[in-house]
Amino acid sequence: MLIAQISDLHIKRPGALAYRRLDTAPYLQRCIERLNNLDPRPEAIVITGDLVDQGTPDQYEHLKALLAPLAIPYYLLVGNHDDRANLRAAFPERPELHTGGEFVQYAIDIGPLRLIALDSMVPGQSAGLLCDTRLAWLEQQLDAARDKPVIVALHHPPFVSGIGHMDALRLDPQAAQKLAALLTRHTNIERVICGHVHRPMFVRFGGTIASAVPAPAHQVALDLRDEAPSAFVMEPPAFALHRYDRVDGLITHHGYVEAADGPYPFYEPEGTLID
Repeated sequence: MLIAQISDLHIKRPGALAYRRLDTAPYLQRCIERLNNLDPRPEAIVITGDLVDQGTPDQYEHLKALLAPLAIPYYLLVGNHDDRANLRAAFPERPELHTGGEFVQYAIDIGPLRLIALDSMVPGQSAGLLCDTRLAWLEQQLDAARDKPVIVALHHPPFVSGIGHMDALRLDPQAAQKLAALLTRHTNIERVICGHVHRPMFVRFGGTIASAVPAPAHQVALDLRDEAPSAFVMEPPAFALHRYDRVDGLITHHGYVEAADGPYPFYEPEGTLID
């Protein structure tokens, strides 16, 4: 089975430009078209936060209209650019967004996998947090899913990326330590997936693997100098495909939204390698 992941859509009101430079909406439209046309098609799409850019009602209405053509079930998480109340108001028909009390947290089954979606948002701040209440809820969900392979999803990466300006805005380090200690006690966690950093990343974390995903529009500049400025680049938009089976577990691919030249064969029709 396949689960797609996209993140950091940063949708604004129709026609408005993010950072006075790009309209993120057409990028999302092209990404949706690509995902709809995948063969095999994913069973679900997990969208790991920063759904819109300022969390306003008009931005969520625009987001909802843009997501309408999706032919695949999707699940929304909140990021630091989001607003819980306005998101819930725009999606009253999505029960998973309304069952977590103060936080937008939920657990659902996608085929044989259990997805546990966490809320790492702190209103008014760019950095993330998992408070004791949220971690206690996670522990309950993990205990209830001991017989299932689990994906834990959140917006803020609980690890250091080496991109200094993004690391200043990651999940609170103490909360990340608590999260790692909790995950280590559960051997059935296939992956921790997150967004926020607009780049593909993989790291060992909490006895499993944590990964981040590129964005469907702009990417954070890959600049690993300590003094690197906060900046974005228009590298190719991309998404993640998490492929799972019971024998081999979870493997992650990254696909690009824009069509590339090819595919071209490696072999002649009679089976010899093309020279």
